Amino acid sequence: MPELPEVETVKRTLNTLVQGKKIHKVTVRLPRIIRRPDDIRIFETLLEGHTIERVERRGKFLRFLLDGLVLVSHLRMEGRYGLFAAGEPLDKHTHVIFYFDDGTELRYTDVRQFGTMDLFLPGEDLELPPLNKLGLEPLSPEFTIEAFKDLAAGKNTKIKPLLLNQAYVVGIGNIYVDESLHLAGIHPKRSAKSLSAEELSRLHQAIVSTLSEAVNAGGSSVKSYVNGQGESGSYQHQLRIYGRKDAICYTCGSKVEKSVVGGRGTHFCPSCQPPLLT
Repeated sequence: MPELPEVETVKRTLNTLVQGKKIHKVTVRLPRIIRRPDDIRIFETLLEGHTIERVERRGKFLRFLLDGLVLVSHLRMEGRYGLFAAGEPLDKHTHVIFYFDDGTELRYTDVRQFGTMDLFLPGEDLELPPLNKLGLEPLSPEFTIEAFKDLAAGKNTKIKPLLLNQAYVVGIGNIYVDESLHLAGIHPKRSAKSLSAEELSRLHQAIVSTLSEAVNAGGSSVKSYVNGQGESGSYQHQLRIYGRKDAICYTCGSKVEKSVVGGRGTHFCPSCQPPLLT
């Protein structure tokens, strides 16, 4: 958390808040947030005078595209961005502050302190860690049914861990994997290679529709997620399976079960998502 819909929502919000703003100064208050360069003073100095042209997303990462630099940011568990007027009180968990020449400030706060920032030259960010080995974007034109079938072909891996693997498909975390598998009627412990062409097509459509619905709802605020304007998402009110252990399945009336698959808590309906019979 946050997953693709939440990061996409943050990206869209940031574009309304900071696009076109020029950075006057940067202050790093927690050095370990900055991974590249390894000297925070260089990080601060390099960003001075640059303008944020737009913000993009790659998987669960934010890409701040500046005039001559790219800042890659991962929010991890609790990272947040917010735009403030100069002089507003600082939250004690504020770790990086971008001062703009119009007197506003973009502040990065992170209670858990797991977030990261990496600074690159344009194009360099896509060829080096952490972005260089990411898989297909599920809401992009490259995520075709054919590409998805090729990805799953011949793999013994259980389908849930495969979908969580960012080297295959990016941005689909635990919530949306459970939701997509339930919508497609596929048990999370099925191996990828056991899925028929029709099942893979069904799952492909379920992933796209689930993520699209979640983006339109501003993501899911099942914990502490808010967008850049402090607003919660609402998709948690539409969740069909995730977090509903022992509740009644909306589709068939069976009791929702929870188990551990690939080390992750997993919700499923034993009737709508039967295991593969051998």
